[in-house]
Amino acid sequence: MYVDMTTTRTVPTGVGTTDGIVRGLTAAGVLMSADVHLALYFGGFGSIPVIGLLFMVNAIAGLLIGVGVVAVRHWVVAFLALGFSVATLAGFYLSVAVGLFGFRETLTGTQQVMAEVAEIVGLIGARCCSVRSGGGRRARSYGRSVSHGGDPLR
Repeated sequence: MYVDMTTTRTVPTGVGTTDGIVRGLTAAGVLMSADVHLALYFGGFGSIPVIGLLFMVNAIAGLLIGVGVVAVRHWVVAFLALGFSVATLAGFYLSVAVGLFGFRETLTGTQQVMAEVAEIVGLIGARCCSVRSGGGRRARSYGRSVSHGGDPLR
């Protein structure tokens, strides 16, 4: 729980709330993408120059960001999840369209579809998390406060 300073009320942030569900889905998408890249790394992609290293970096970053999304309620973590999902999707689509570091990927395949869906879930969830957390900014109150008897339309 945290106190919403704009309304002076306590706002629940547990697992059963909308915020908790969105954060859980975001983390699931990021972690699934990391898991797929780790499995592909050990399944043979690790031997491809540059691509293998990028897959391992993706797996480690996805693990850290996925855990961070659940553990830390801050817009920076949502931004990192968004960036992770966008960068991973962009890299995948780039490798399909023109190739990446001499490697060309296909759109079809179980691992490709799983990673693509996970990254889309992570992207949408991270965007929702960043909107829900207010981008790190608090609303400014001008004039009289409604909680102290002021007219909110003035």
